[in-house]
Amino acid sequence: MNLTRWSARLPGTQRRSAVPAARAKTADPAGTPAQGRAVVGTGTPDGTTATGAGSPSTDEFAQVAGTPSVPEVLASLPALIAVTRGPAHRVSFVNDAYAEVFGPRDTGAPAREALPELDELGLLPLMDQVRRSGKPRTVKARKVTHGDGTAVTRQGYFTFTCTPVHADDPDPDRRGVLVFAADVTDQVLSADRLRESERRLHETAVTLQRSLLPQELEQPDDLRVAATYQPGGTDAAVGGDWYDVITLGAGRTALVIGDVMGRGVRAAAVMGQLRTAVRAYARLDLPPHEVIQLLDGLASEIDATQIATCVYAVHDPSEGRLSYASAGHLPIVIRDPDGTVRRADEPTGPPLGTGGWIHTSGSIPLGPGCTAVLYTDGLVERRDQDIDDGIAALTQALAGATGAPQVICDRLLRTLGVTSEHDDDVAVLVLQYPDHTGDDAELFRNASLELLGGIEAAPRARAFASGVLASWRFPVALRDLGVLAASELVANSLKHGHPPMRLRLRRTDRRLIIEVTDGDEHLPRRRRAEPGDESGRGISIIATIASGWGSRRTPGGGKAVWCEFALPEYPEDSADHA
Repeated sequence: MNLTRWSARLPGTQRRSAVPAARAKTADPAGTPAQGRAVVGTGTPDGTTATGAGSPSTDEFAQVAGTPSVPEVLASLPALIAVTRGPAHRVSFVNDAYAEVFGPRDTGAPAREALPELDELGLLPLMDQVRRSGKPRTVKARKVTHGDGTAVTRQGYFTFTCTPVHADDPDPDRRGVLVFAADVTDQVLSADRLRESERRLHETAVTLQRSLLPQELEQPDDLRVAATYQPGGTDAAVGGDWYDVITLGAGRTALVIGDVMGRGVRAAAVMGQLRTAVRAYARLDLPPHEVIQLLDGLASEIDATQIATCVYAVHDPSEGRLSYASAGHLPIVIRDPDGTVRRADEPTGPPLGTGGWIHTSGSIPLGPGCTAVLYTDGLVERRDQDIDDGIAALTQALAGATGAPQVICDRLLRTLGVTSEHDDDVAVLVLQYPDHTGDDAELFRNASLELLGGIEAAPRARAFASGVLASWRFPVALRDLGVLAASELVANSLKHGHPPMRLRLRRTDRRLIIEVTDGDEHLPRRRRAEPGDESGRGISIIATIASGWGSRRTPGGGKAVWCEFALPEYPEDSADHA
């Protein structure tokens, strides 16, 4: 079957013999002569104003080919079109859409004079480049101010494409540039609205994240603490980085930092639940590994698909050490007063939620003058380097970091290249144990007494407490309360505990702390004593006269029972209160 013969009879098709003739008529549409147009000037894309004697007219071409002329096509397009010729870019054609935006333009004049808007938009140098190279160039979303026929001006955005015309023509006056401008105002405004919406979502997400973090860090008596949180990227997804500082009483402080993997509201929700749980577990005054063990079970109950890392540390100024437990988190970094930096690498366990792992606690010295840094992986992890290299960079940065904790936070972020464009959340917690000297040394004092013997240890403890509190120049009322509290704690230990026993007195610039330790692990509980009971009132007396009390098990076995009194605001050496 002759498909060519039959296809010529189908609707919308032409005979094959008609195709070459049509192509011959349209081989150079930009150069086809045409009648001048009075609406926007008397030019054509080719720069001529009338048809030649031996050339078919535009109307004749339309009759032969059944198509409109090139000027008519360009004139009817909604895009802005202007055609220039020669080195001076003389205007040869401007369509109706161009005239509606910028006003009527005459042909024949250089573009710098006839099309000043192109000069203002910086397109003339680009047109020179296009004419020389013969390659098109595009500039996107240029802002244009134009009138609409009234006194009101409008602003829009247009993408301009400059395309060479007759780039291979040896005649320089025939080589030109076609300027095509598409109105992209709606797209630009939509993109602006989208960016603004994303900005608001990001701000909302960051606000949510920050609301789940401590609004103000607790400031322990013996430590100086600062923290910073830097959200990652500019998208709306929030991260799961978190930190907290919790005062445990008796001068001890818990510090915790963690990271819920992933981003989004779900990660932030899991982070908020873990942080709340840590504060609740910390009030039980448990060893670090027991807190991590409880968090491990809770994390699997909250969301078994979420992975979270955490390190929980407790600082005891009486011991001068930092005890800690880690669930897959990065090591704590400590700087000594001489600039030496140490890592608390061991022990560590798997991330929270994995279950089946028995966590253990570690301990590292943290004496006066030391600085410790807890951080999340966003501070040291980079896509193009190993995380050990990032930790080494942190170690080097901390070795030369001095000043207040907040200054060190800022310096570490700056040194490790964390900016607002960083692609991961960063949380940093810095604590310093100041070395008190001079007048401050008088405000931070310690005294202890080994409780040897039997019941005769009680009067010896009262005499020791009275003498120490008098030497610290406490008011008489506070001194009497301190002696009473020491007597009750020692009596409770003598009755319910066993050696070794010790009485420890400690003062800071804000409180007096009294603590008794013994070898028995049974923690006392406050209970209501009946009128006929001869015992059971010691802890109730302590809870009544002290501003706070508590008990905990000690690492080596045994327990510690403590109470504390807030110091009065008047001068301690006032003669009226001595």
